[in-house]
Amino acid sequence: MNSLTIGLISAGCIFGGVLLGLLLRSLLPDHHLRDDSKDTVKLGAGMLATLVALVLGLLIGSAKSSFDTMNAGITQSGAKIILLDRLLATYGPETKAVREQLRRSVAAGIEMVWPEEKTGLPGLTAFERANGMEVVQAKLRELTPATDAQRQLLAQAQQISGELLQARWLLIEQAQNALPLPFLVVLLFWLTMLYASFGLFAPGNATVITVLLICAVSVSAAIFLIFELNRPLSGMIKVSSAPMLKALEHLGQ
Repeated sequence: MNSLTIGLISAGCIFGGVLLGLLLRSLLPDHHLRDDSKDTVKLGAGMLATLVALVLGLLIGSAKSSFDTMNAGITQSGAKIILLDRLLATYGPETKAVREQLRRSVAAGIEMVWPEEKTGLPGLTAFERANGMEVVQAKLRELTPATDAQRQLLAQAQQISGELLQARWLLIEQAQNALPLPFLVVLLFWLTMLYASFGLFAPGNATVITVLLICAVSVSAAIFLIFELNRPLSGMIKVSSAPMLKALEHLGQ
């Protein structure tokens, strides 16, 4: 289920709470809606609102932190790719095939994660199936250094290629983190009950209903953002491709 669908379902559930509250208002006897009852409901709604605000704030902060970590990992990988290409260029013309393979791998990775046209295959799935960096490592193992300087350069290149491969799998594993469905269900239940308490004592005019609808959409937008930021390689809000594009621009120079 994608983030937009979850956001729309959340908006429907939350605004459904408002309608439920308005319906209960018309069905309950008058003595259930007196000031003493209203004060008790407001007390419970205030506690629930505090709890929901705390949970949403923590979830947004955690999701943003995951997004920033993914973005930082891609930036570091871009810098290491440029460094690897420079080391291979310094090694000598024997590394021409390795550098070409490195460039093809980076270009293919960019196309997988940030495709210009939709292919129907999730970018993360295509990225996971790619084996370009393994091919680069295999070609590095085929090199036979003739001098101490070449041996040192080859060792550094192999270390960086290993770090790039590790970073790739780390990004893939980090992208597997998802908000558990029971947690989402409980959060939506809290929000639905909270908005039901709003509708219970709200006048049923168009202005109030419109305001509560806007509030419901705003809260569901926060849930949408949480799920989007937790999917930085495959959602509508993706990490920037600029570091990789810049690395591709420098390869082969």
